[in-house]
Amino acid sequence: MRVQVTLACTETGDRNYMTSKNKRTNPERIEMKKYSPRLRKHTIHRETK
Repeated sequence: MRVQVTLACTETGDRNYMTSKNKRTNPERIEMKKYSPRLRKHTIHRETK
């Protein structure tokens, strides 16, 4: 039931991270604070298709 998802930075649009999530417990898109190498700071990364 776990699927691979890509996380993209909300400020630059760069797809920096891959992670997995459980679709049964988290059907909505996930958001995480992750490090953005281009901006050199932590930003919110949102799940993309």
